[in-house]
Amino acid sequence: MRKTILTVAIALLFMVAGVRAESSNSLYAQIESGIMVKPGELSSFCKAIVQGDLETVKRLIELGEDVNQKSLGKTPAIFAARYNKVEILEILIANGANLKTKCDNGYNAKKHAEISNANEALEVINASLQKK
Repeated sequence: MRKTILTVAIALLFMVAGVRAESSNSLYAQIESGIMVKPGELSSFCKAIVQGDLETVKRLIELGEDVNQKSLGKTPAIFAARYNKVEILEILIANGANLKTKCDNGYNAKKHAEISNANEALEVINASLQKK
């Protein structure tokens, strides 16, 4: 009886461990910023922004990347504001990024910067909005 219970318990442990390993590997992918997203949903342009890869962002803009195209419901400017990527935010603004566009949750880049305590990005956004 003890052997049967022990065998069943071990089998269940292996099954649970296998399910957890499979679900964490196949359902989600993690990017450097710590955001959990389904694979393939975050655009490479927005990944470069979140990672602070200035050269890739510049190159993608040169190749015609839309600076207002949403990814995961947020614009590139929102990602730059949220993660306080000031240089990238300035480049996006210079290339026509609309700072007033709202994410799918109803917040614009300024609000994301405020929520994230991204003070430098907030300064750039306020300066840009005052010019317009």
